[in-house]
This record gives sequence, C-alpha cells and structure tokens, in this order.
Amino acid sequence: MIDPQREAQTLKALRGRRIMTVGQLAEELDCSIPTVRNRLRSWEALTSYNRNGRYYALPDVAKFDENGLWKYKGVFFSRYGTLKETVRHLVRSSRPGLDARQIARLVGLPARSFMAQLKKIAGLRREKHERRFVYYSDEEDVYRSQRARRVEESEKKPAELPSDTEAIFILVDRIKHPDSSLEQCARRLRRRGRGVDISAVRALMAHHGLEKKTPETSSSGR
Repeated sequence: MIDPQREAQTLKALRGRRIMTVGQLAEELDCSIPTVRNRLRSWEALTSYNRNGRYYALPDVAKFDENGLWKYKGVFFSRYGTLKETVRHLVRSSRPGLDARQIARLVGLPARSFMAQLKKIAGLRREKHERRFVYYSDEEDVYRSQRARRVEESEKKPAELPSDTEAIFILVDRIKHPDSSLEQCARRLRRRGRGVDISAVRALMAHHGLEKKTPETSSSGR
C-alpha cells in the first residue's frame, strides 16, 4: 500500500515536472510498475500519443489548443486519448476533410508513422483528390459538405509549384521537347513514374515566365 503522504508528494512532483514516465513515477512512489499503472488510472492521467506512450501527465496540467492537442518538450498529448481517436476527431471536425500531410502537420508526426493506421480508423472514408488521399467523415451529410468544400477550396487556391526534383525533370523534358504541349510533357513524366500533373507543369512555367515559350498545341508528342 502506498503511503498517502508519498502519493501527495509524487503528484506534486508530476505537476511540477509536467510529464513523467512510469519508471520515474515508480521511483517516486517506491512501488511496482503495476501499482503505478493502477494509480495512473485512478488519477485519470493522460498518455502521450508519441514516444511509444511512455509519458504521462495530469489532466489539469495539460494546456490543450483549439484542436485538443498539447505538446510539451517534444511529447504530445490529446484530449481525445489515442492517436486514432485524435485523427478521427480532427478529420470529422474539419470543414474540407484532411489529407495525410495536413493530419501530420496538426499532430506533429511524420505521415509515414501513422499512414497504416488511417486505413483502420472506423468512422472515416478515404477518397483520392488531386493525386492525394483525403479523409472525410463517413456520415453522408458531413461527407458531402466536406467534399464540396474541398473542391471549392481547390478551385480557388493557386496551383502549387512542383518539388525541386520534379521541376528539374519538367525543365529537362521541355528542353528535349520544346515544341510539344504541356499536357504531353506531363503525360511523358507520368509514364516515367514521376507523378507530375498538368497543373504543376503550368505553375512552374508561369513561375519562370515561360508560358509563351511553351505552346499548348503541337503535333509533336515525343
């Protein structure tokens, strides 16, 4: 049995340090790991959704932002508990849905670290939009609203410039095939596995002021 005074001192230490591991708490309480876990449940402690869930914090210490997230010294906590529940909430409360890159930016983790989990989250549906998978709520009314909003926003925003690597491939192709159209350029690059669409080619040409030098109509497709 844990001495009440020692438990009070441990809670004070946890509040002061903001976050602690099970091992650190076991040392403070002078007890076993299972006993610490029981105490964490009774304290309704938060578990970090990164760092393998190693860190804990008290609910009254967390300073959640508008998305229900709290990040402290590289350790991330969510009002919604697990990463899955957090992603579900973020997607379903987003007006245009979210793609993996947008989710990654919000939760502060690389997309590759949770992409596999996204396929298994109940309550979401996935759809491709402009070469990216976008996640929406699976509630029909919410889905329709989110999808319409994403299409509307896509039509308003300027085309994104391609990456530096993609830009090199585009410019090399334009040098090799100066008389072909931009659509033909994009098709050639896609056939080579470069994943470049026509909007990226147009954006790059416009960025460098080359639109008039690359005619859109031409009989040459090679």
